[in-house]
Amino acid sequence: MSDTPVPATSAPTTLAPDTAVPDPATPDPATSDPTAPHRPATPARVWLLLGAAFATFSIGAGFMQAYTVFLVTFIDVFGWSRAEVSVAYAVAQLVNGASSPLVGLLVDRLGARRLILIGGTVLAVGLLLSSRVDALWQVILVYGVVMTLGANCLGLVVFVPFLSRLFVRNRGMAVSVVQSANGFARAFSAPVTTLMISGLGWRGAYLWQGVFMAAVVIPLAALFRGAGRPAARRTTDAHGWTLRQAMRTPHFWLLFVVYLCTGLGSFLVALHQLAFAIDIGFDKLYAAEVLGLGAFLSLPGVIITGTLSDYIGRELAAIITYGTSIIGVICALLITSPDQHLLLWLHSCFFGLTWGARGPAITAKTADLFPGPNLGTILGVITIGTGIGAAAGSWLAGFVFDTTGSYRVAFWLSILFYVAGSVAFWALRRPPAMQTPATQT
Repeated sequence: MSDTPVPATSAPTTLAPDTAVPDPATPDPATSDPTAPHRPATPARVWLLLGAAFATFSIGAGFMQAYTVFLVTFIDVFGWSRAEVSVAYAVAQLVNGASSPLVGLLVDRLGARRLILIGGTVLAVGLLLSSRVDALWQVILVYGVVMTLGANCLGLVVFVPFLSRLFVRNRGMAVSVVQSANGFARAFSAPVTTLMISGLGWRGAYLWQGVFMAAVVIPLAALFRGAGRPAARRTTDAHGWTLRQAMRTPHFWLLFVVYLCTGLGSFLVALHQLAFAIDIGFDKLYAAEVLGLGAFLSLPGVIITGTLSDYIGRELAAIITYGTSIIGVICALLITSPDQHLLLWLHSCFFGLTWGARGPAITAKTADLFPGPNLGTILGVITIGTGIGAAAGSWLAGFVFDTTGSYRVAFWLSILFYVAGSVAFWALRRPPAMQTPATQT
């Protein structure tokens, strides 16, 4: 039998978003019986799943993004250096990337609901344990490993495979809605966590976050009952790309570089934004509110960019967001005193508007190039690049500050990596060439 993968589309379709189009090879997402006759999910069910994915990702990402506030608290309470408190975040990004292939493999086989039950439970345990930490190694273990593993089971790698099968004509829009949850999480996590720490103390804040996660994990998982169940395994790979086939193309490695450079560019700035503003002299709560409101702009920014990529192409949409982020970083470089409120707002808005906005274009491009039942596994492996980039960027920014007393070098490096990412993405504008493997008997 032929082992030839389905060719990827050369460009995103430009049909208007309307009805979700299910993959005929995928069991009915509205039923939990994989042997039942295929019936397309109702439009109401499809949109409910999209909304549930957004809510679940928002909650998990919100707890992880809150570390930017806890970072400042740990510096004050324990006297750790910027590089030291950045280690936990760097480890978290490495674990996130390293575990993504496993999460992708599991979601291809177990479905979304089981992953959410597992991830939500692990994340709740991690939050409760965080309320008891009193040493750096404990923060690294609990936040960097336990919480990260839990949150990764509530993220994009879990939702993209089944959503990309439900939304074919408007895949970029669907992915962008889910991806926007990450920016939405950044918007509310910083001010809410700041207020919680002020009122409850940092240990109390972690405790009540853990209680909340434990209370909502079962209801969240219930929303995905029967959704995202994997397609039956076939005796041939002719119905989609395998990981091995994808890795033989330059497109796979270009996507890896895009994820790597995007992670570096973003996290050389993102983790230390609040600390940077406080160092300049801005009030802590005021800075958290400004940066949080700027991050909230990513909600429309991501959705607009992802939807736009369905019409103007993934590459051009991504390059626009890279350029907007660079403008935001330049605004930060121009801030020298706490009187420059306008520049802080401009930095927050430009950087926040495009936080995560490249994600839908990159993720949808991955689905465009390597469609099939192994998409979760392929996406998981490529996502390792994000983990490495985010880890290196977040730690490097702290190291630069400890070495130079400023974040200026880190911000210039952010611009450099954004430019490199845009160049790599532009090289993806043509699909991988079809390769015909030897006929199997």
